Amino acid sequence: MGADRDGHTRRTPGRAVAYATCGVVLLAGCASMPDSGDLRGVESTPRQDIQVRVFAMPPRDDAPPSEIVQGFLEALTSDDSSYATARQYLTTRAAQKWEPERSTTVLADGPGTQTGRSGAWEDGDDYAFVLTGTKVAQIDAQQSYSPSAGAYSETVHLVRDKKTRQWRIDALPQGVIMGKSDFQRNYMSVNKYYFASGTEAAGSGQPLAVADPVYVRERVEPMTQMVRSLLNGPTSWLRPVVRSSFPTGTALSPHVTSLTPDDQNKLTVPLNDKAAHIGQSKCDEMATQLLFTLQNLTPTVDEIALRAGGRQLCSLTEEQATAVAARGSHEHPSYLYFIDGRHRLARMPSTVGGDSRSDAVPGALGDGTKALRSVAVARDEHSAAGVALDGRALYVTSTVTGSSLGEPVLQSAGKTEADRLTTPTWDAQGDLWIADRDPAAPRLLLLERGAGPALEVLTPGLDGRIDAVRVAADGARIALVVDKDGKQSLLIGRLERTEDSEGKTSVSVQELRSATPELERVSAVSWAGDSRLVVVGQEAGGVEQVQYVQSDGSIPESAALPGLTEVNSIAASENSDAPLFATSDDGLLWLPGGSGWRTLKETASVAFYPG
Repeated sequence: MGADRDGHTRRTPGRAVAYATCGVVLLAGCASMPDSGDLRGVESTPRQDIQVRVFAMPPRDDAPPSEIVQGFLEALTSDDSSYATARQYLTTRAAQKWEPERSTTVLADGPGTQTGRSGAWEDGDDYAFVLTGTKVAQIDAQQSYSPSAGAYSETVHLVRDKKTRQWRIDALPQGVIMGKSDFQRNYMSVNKYYFASGTEAAGSGQPLAVADPVYVRERVEPMTQMVRSLLNGPTSWLRPVVRSSFPTGTALSPHVTSLTPDDQNKLTVPLNDKAAHIGQSKCDEMATQLLFTLQNLTPTVDEIALRAGGRQLCSLTEEQATAVAARGSHEHPSYLYFIDGRHRLARMPSTVGGDSRSDAVPGALGDGTKALRSVAVARDEHSAAGVALDGRALYVTSTVTGSSLGEPVLQSAGKTEADRLTTPTWDAQGDLWIADRDPAAPRLLLLERGAGPALEVLTPGLDGRIDAVRVAADGARIALVVDKDGKQSLLIGRLERTEDSEGKTSVSVQELRSATPELERVSAVSWAGDSRLVVVGQEAGGVEQVQYVQSDGSIPESAALPGLTEVNSIAASENSDAPLFATSDDGLLWLPGGSGWRTLKETASVAFYPG
């Protein structure tokens, strides 16, 4: 389940039914448990329907070491909220020391085993197994996902109690381990929301909501898990560029074990006394964070009420929340833009339907004065930035009739078109971003409010040349397609802004991480949600494919999209209700729901939404 659940998913009533009608399945074992002999690998359970709940069985009397380890591993994949059944496979001391919440290690398949006998099976009182596999990902204590690779090898040691003669695990790795399919069945990706530090949306002055994707256990009080996670603060990667409106130390009231909305879809969240004395505006921001977070999880929350100190602090509806903070996925673009066969900027209604009529955009970029290679339209759709056909010069102008082109605000000295300017991109603050690919002076540049002089953005840790730039609507994250030795990868970085004692601003991209570890070529990318992107690329030896990816590097459910070849550009909106467009050798195409790509216009080189 992808973290970006806004749009059609968030308003589907079926999920509410799923939470209310969960069935029960007793899981005696995802794989058979042998009475004797070597331990086999734990096969990952096929993904279950969301209405099915899975519970593990406790150890039976006189179970051999192989069955104890097998049963423990299978108990890790159940819906036991506190892993109480899994702890029954451990000695008392090991059960007290084991911290399953510390991490989750995801393997390509269920963990395999190698016997590491440290005592005779029949006569000795200790035994060991080595768990093996190929790592795919790691979930840390903050519930943050990161792709992983390499071999996994950890030892599980067992002892036989001298009195009861029962085998139990007395030493094991911290955290939880499971196969990829079990992980997909047990966990779901959900965004929690904070506010970009020191930045506001252009025009409205609203704080910008920033998505922080985390993974929670899907059938273990996910709503309560998400509230606790939100209150605990942002993940370490995002923390330097966001703020939370919750006072330090704010937590759920000690007596809260579960959160459930009432029959009016209103959720009351009781908080501890740390939040008892907040003001109205701060309370509205707190409620907005909660509402954005929980609506990303379930359609059954339309209003949030906060309580602390024995009284209600505030209450906020969805409509009121959109007035408190700006969020990319709430903005529906008026138009889809593209460069037509005459190299002019054109547009058509983003709703499309059966109507593909288009017209030239008012102003200098649409009148054919300058042949264009690429364009970006500001999110308010009042300004646009265009790169000339040879890639050398960047122009910024308004999208009103009679506007002039003026002088270029930026020029590249690259000797070839491929070594000059990339496609520009705008954030919600009205700032313009672009990369110069000149091998003699490769740079990532920022033009505040679209005007020069350009500020060079620092990129510590960047290894390779930037081929494409896409800034998230929140202005806190940036997606870069980076070329190194002929291979292109999609990297997500954190945008940090600092100001020195003289008031001089410095901007840098920090902690770049891969969003497409399995791809060796990325040819097009677009943000397609608050933490989701759509990517055109291919694996080593594979064919070109169009798919969704998460900004943390995980792959959402239903990630694959209908195939398309020779893709030149991909156009998606953070609002998932807006249709998907692309350009290829066939021209301008769009993807209606539930069908394949359809050609709208036979000539179009680049398509894009505002941003």
